[in-house]
Amino acid sequence: MKDIKSSTIVKVDRRTFLKTGVMGSTGLILGTQIACSTLFQEEPRAKATFSPNVFLTINEKGEITIVTHRSEMGTGIRTSLPAVVADELEADWNMVTIQQAIGDEETYGDQNTDGSYSIRMFYMPMRRVGAAAKMMLEQAAAAKWKVNVSECRAKNNNVVHEPSGKKFDFGELAGDASKLTVPEEKDIKLKDSKNFSKIGKSTPITDLKDIVTGKANFGLDTILPELKVAVIRRCPVAGGKVVSHNAEAALKVSGVQKVFVLESPGFPAGFNAPLGGVVVVADNTWAAIKGRDALDVEWDNGANGDYNSEEYLTDLVAKTKTSNTIRRENGDIKKALKGAGKILDSTYVLQHLSHTPMEPPCGVAYAQEGKCELWVPTQNPKWVQEGVAAALEIKKENVTVNVTLLGGGFGRKSKADFSVETAKISKEFGSPVKLLWTREDDIQHDLYHSCAVQRIKVGIDKANNVVAWNQKSVFPSIGGTATNQAIQPSGQELSLGAIDFPYNVENVCVESADAPAKTRIGWLRSVCNIQHAFAIGSMLDEIARARNMDPIENALDLLGEDRQIDKAVFGKELVNYGTEYEDYPWNTGRFRGVINEVAKKSNWGKELPKGRAQGFCAHRSFLTYVACVVEVEADENGNVLSIPEIHYAVDCGLAVNRDRVIAQFEGGAVFALSGALKGAITFKDGRVEQSNFHDYSVARMTDAPKNIFVHLIDSDEKPTGVGEPPVPPVAPALANAIYAASGKRFKNLPMMA
Repeated sequence: MKDIKSSTIVKVDRRTFLKTGVMGSTGLILGTQIACSTLFQEEPRAKATFSPNVFLTINEKGEITIVTHRSEMGTGIRTSLPAVVADELEADWNMVTIQQAIGDEETYGDQNTDGSYSIRMFYMPMRRVGAAAKMMLEQAAAAKWKVNVSECRAKNNNVVHEPSGKKFDFGELAGDASKLTVPEEKDIKLKDSKNFSKIGKSTPITDLKDIVTGKANFGLDTILPELKVAVIRRCPVAGGKVVSHNAEAALKVSGVQKVFVLESPGFPAGFNAPLGGVVVVADNTWAAIKGRDALDVEWDNGANGDYNSEEYLTDLVAKTKTSNTIRRENGDIKKALKGAGKILDSTYVLQHLSHTPMEPPCGVAYAQEGKCELWVPTQNPKWVQEGVAAALEIKKENVTVNVTLLGGGFGRKSKADFSVETAKISKEFGSPVKLLWTREDDIQHDLYHSCAVQRIKVGIDKANNVVAWNQKSVFPSIGGTATNQAIQPSGQELSLGAIDFPYNVENVCVESADAPAKTRIGWLRSVCNIQHAFAIGSMLDEIARARNMDPIENALDLLGEDRQIDKAVFGKELVNYGTEYEDYPWNTGRFRGVINEVAKKSNWGKELPKGRAQGFCAHRSFLTYVACVVEVEADENGNVLSIPEIHYAVDCGLAVNRDRVIAQFEGGAVFALSGALKGAITFKDGRVEQSNFHDYSVARMTDAPKNIFVHLIDSDEKPTGVGEPPVPPVAPALANAIYAASGKRFKNLPMMA
């Protein structure tokens, strides 16, 4: 693999792109359409560049450039999708250079690296990109040799004439291939999976060396001539605004250049609006922060100044004790509960969580003469482009978004608020500006994972059968960040683990209640699966104890026979992760498969010394089936002393890059432990009570499992997401293990004994 180039990607204008003919993935995504490029026609034919689509070029030396239009934040997507292209192309990976695409939806299609769908959405289109180019190279070689194309095979950056052994390298064929017509989608021949060289194998992340040696460029690393540094003093309450400020002391700080107010849009304002506040622009970071410290600001706290999260959660608990809005209903829940011989009734409470990526939000912008160029660690360049264009009142095409590496994202950096702030500050100041969010800014002004209350009531009949499941899921909706009308969770949010409850219980009822947002709520890695998996996974363990059954045997019994669950069972509000249900149905056989696999690989039920035990949870999220066993050592009060092992069994369909799938689950386990054991954002008088890692703790090395084992199910099913599915089952499996080891049942997160 050659070094990754940082050179600018040539932008194909829409008119040129469409004039050259297209091949798409069922017409869904413009950026995956293939076109014969005319961008290089002015070059001599000897140096012609074969550019069959916006993602792939081959020059006269046989050097291959593959454009990646997704954001790299440690997931390896900048490696995995190009590897798919290279495999179908039969490219020599050492001849491949990867370039990062600018934000350009019309050319590259969907660039939002969120929701664990990069591979799921682009696996087949990228295969077609590589396969189409390979066919054109083989056709060009056949024409040169005047032989039938069936005698020509691409192999390791060459096309070989198999009967004679003669060969051309890709560079020798690039010029001729560029004259050919792109094959129709129906005519593109894809490889048999048995011949894959990279797909389904392990390909190390291409950025790895630069990252570990400090050469990689993240958002904070961008440097421009005459660059100034900005920070913002924000209202401590979401939606508040500046009443007055005194900048006299700040302007006396050496290096401070300007202080001005960035207007607040109020609350709710959406995901792309800047919070507003008092901006300090300075020559360097130190001066900017010291100037901000010297500001004297009076605030109007606005509508959320009365937000106290402890009281809010108490109110949510009370709402679960009344009848609520029914979101899924099977059978007669009231009758089933009334006739049950045994009732289990548990309430689970979860606090807000902050994303806390190691690189806080940041960005560089230069706004001038009706244009703006940005360098930002964004998961969603489209939102940056649209948000900046609207804020600066300029055309979208005049906003250039350069996507840097992200020092973590977890959903936080899909929002464009910090990028819009950067652009507005640059326009006001009149020069390039780097905006910094300190760790305190990040923790106290995040778009938080929602706090939540889950109450589950279960009925067990006299024959020891579970006959009723009533789940009340109450939490502020992400939609409450954009509109005051979103006072209950959407069907999409409830489809993240609640509505799509898969167990074969005759009477099921899922309810929700009003919970207006009192701070900015956003999506955090695995989103509402966090609260739903914790409650359901914990309750299933309680059911197993009540039925006097092994927890895994209990889960398998409740799952029923292997089947594809009829969509109608889930009701009209089911949203299947943005896919057609028929393409990715709920398959209990695949779920059973991961449960059996994790039981086997973890040696479930093995003899352990006193104070050590195993806990189990299985959960499907983002179309991926995951089962998890956590082994814990805990004292009699439930304090976790160590976590010797975590085992995952994973069915994500075809694991396109096994190395990255395993890494995602290893990192996801530690991420999940942060929220399970330590994470809690609390509010008093509208203000976040935490400010840095001393009082908003994340998992440290001493908290990390001694061993994490990831067992992948071999599969030819369509690939699904793996970025978010590692998180949901860890907290309930850990809580269940603690109970087995100590007898203490944690029903609140974080688990502070």
